[in-house]
Amino acid sequence: MNLKPEDEARVKIDGLLKAAGWSVQNYKDLSLGASLGVVVRNFPLKSGFGFADYLLFVDRRAVGVLEAKPEGTTLSGVAEQSGRYALGLPDNIPHVGVPLPFAYESTGSETLFRDLRDPDPRSRRVFAFHKLEVLNEWLLQDSMLRAKLDNVALYVQIGERLFKDADDGFTCRVAHNAGEAISLIEAGFEYITGEYTD
Repeated sequence: MNLKPEDEARVKIDGLLKAAGWSVQNYKDLSLGASLGVVVRNFPLKSGFGFADYLLFVDRRAVGVLEAKPEGTTLSGVAEQSGRYALGLPDNIPHVGVPLPFAYESTGSETLFRDLRDPDPRSRRVFAFHKLEVLNEWLLQDSMLRAKLDNVALYVQIGERLFKDADDGFTCRVAHNAGEAISLIEAGFEYITGEYTD
């Protein structure tokens, strides 16, 4: 039987999701209790938003969308569509936030991922779908890597301003990595407050 190109992509995507530990279901057979991680095909969204090709649930709460496209599609142009779907979740569906934090675009051969909680979300190529445990762990974090790096840069700027005119020998230097920057700021905090930690 010959499948349409988008259906061929969905067959590949289903296999990749299952390999990552997800339970893949049709909307009409929806059973969020079947597994900790459930992916539902052709999920109806709010009026005017259409259908998400796939909606991802972790522990019975919606966490992301996946837009399937046929092989050969330029996925970078699909990010707007999946981002729109991340906003269109019906109000009665349990979810972790709106927009949903995670968005994928995939042809089954190529997959892009984006964390919409990042300060400047952008798609990046991934070699496989994330395991549900990884997404669950990320949900427990208050911010993602790019947000943390933005904070480190801010701390370094603050530290440079605080100690720019120090006259007692304390000097501020530029950190070469995030761990060094955090140590520098902790030292500055201890210096200012007199509160030393072990």
